[in-house]
Amino acid sequence: MTTDTRRPWIEVGYDLFAQHGPSGLKVEVIARRVGKSKSSFYHHFADLEVFTEVLLTYHSEQINVIAEQERLCRAVVPDLVNLLLTYKQDLLFNRQLRVYRHISAFQQCIKQSTKQVGEAILPIWADMLGLPDNSALAQVVLNLSLENFYLQITEETLTYDWLVGYLDELKQMVNAFQHNEIRRTLLYGSV
Repeated sequence: MTTDTRRPWIEVGYDLFAQHGPSGLKVEVIARRVGKSKSSFYHHFADLEVFTEVLLTYHSEQINVIAEQERLCRAVVPDLVNLLLTYKQDLLFNRQLRVYRHISAFQQCIKQSTKQVGEAILPIWADMLGLPDNSALAQVVLNLSLENFYLQITEETLTYDWLVGYLDELKQMVNAFQHNEIRRTLLYGSV
């Protein structure tokens, strides 16, 4: 996808986007970090719009790699948690896409990445939640928790302990719903 001469630009831009969103993409800042002239940027990418499209393509490629590795995870904790921490920058990039989801290209990228990740982790996700026989409910919980997850993560909070704590809260929530449903069934019969 990328030539060697474009790679440093993409890596710097990806990092800036992950930290600051699209407002962090300033040609002068990117050129300074790459150690090249602004004209070199324009030679490779023409403008920031094209550059942003290249970053979205790069992110999609990263999501493909991540989803393939997620499929190999045997459990959410510790396997998936450790994997996610190795892709911290990609998670932060995805967070920025969600913040700026009103931009249709960003929304499309979110949909694609959510679908790929959901398909990759749903079996271990359902097991973690105690819902191995209810993948539809596990998918709903996954979708809701992803939205909440991306609202909360920052460079500082994205740690092993925080992720495990977040996942424990989700398990407790699902467990509470299940116990409430059982209690209601015992009291009132099947609805």
